Amino acid sequence: MSKKRKINIPFNAKWTQNGVTIAGGNGKGNATNQLKNPLSLFVDDDQTVVIADTYNHRVIQWKNGDTTNGQVVAGGKGYGKGFNQLYQPRDALIDKETNSLIICDAGNQRVLRWYRRSGATQEEILIDNISCWGLAMDEQRYIYVSDIGKLEVRRYQLGEKNGTLAAGGNGQGDGLNQLNWPTYLFVDRQHNVYVSDRDNHRLMKWNKDAKEGIVIAGGQGKGNALTQLYLPNGIFVDTLGTLYVADYGNDRLMRWTQGVNQGTIIVGGNGEGAGANQFNGPVGLSFDRHGNIFVVDYDNHRVQRFTIE
Repeated sequence: MSKKRKINIPFNAKWTQNGVTIAGGNGKGNATNQLKNPLSLFVDDDQTVVIADTYNHRVIQWKNGDTTNGQVVAGGKGYGKGFNQLYQPRDALIDKETNSLIICDAGNQRVLRWYRRSGATQEEILIDNISCWGLAMDEQRYIYVSDIGKLEVRRYQLGEKNGTLAAGGNGQGDGLNQLNWPTYLFVDRQHNVYVSDRDNHRLMKWNKDAKEGIVIAGGQGKGNALTQLYLPNGIFVDTLGTLYVADYGNDRLMRWTQGVNQGTIIVGGNGEGAGANQFNGPVGLSFDRHGNIFVVDYDNHRVQRFTIE
């Protein structure tokens, strides 16, 4: 049920350098074989990929093996705040227990539950008046939401409106108790929260109930050295505590092992472009249970899969 499944990836794993397009890649548009500046994705156990197709104001699902067309599973009725509409959804995850999607409906400043059963057209507002970006869910089904307005991450029990502060909340800055544009999230089994602190060009780990975080990657100013990040976005942490990040401004994916002060480039880093070994703004990042990487390639309007070798 968690947005980020627990995956064992060998510490010396390598991936093919040429990605395969498994969704979109047919230019920017709103046809079912196209995407328009998507921001995130969720990979289900059967390798179905659910994508927040942000500027098409919809969530679209692509089944494993069918790279031709996706199926709209939420929104897609133009932007708005009607009961069948979304407005710039930034993140989505699957809640298996209720067979529903949890969606950050950013333009409407709300977090929604959207049921996946056929014929279901209405959604339920879980959290309102929130400048949401990233979502995560832990095993106890608490929802974690990053808020770029209040520069914080909060943890919510289902049905709760106010939540509990999990990271940030001390204004904009680069102090250890502050965030500057928190975007994507990951929560581990111990309920520690990993935050992409985008405009501080660093990744933070906030242990459960901590008053401040720890810098676990970057934090050396923006740049392309192996000690630096440039507008980091999607993040993933495996069972060894190894961190994976979509380094948006450098068009590369990086891996940071625990306790080291520099990362390694695992895919990309070949300049901005639309080649199979290139990105144009990698944002969302996830893995399937085999350790294959799925990346949302924002300005190429596609999702790429990189196979573990």
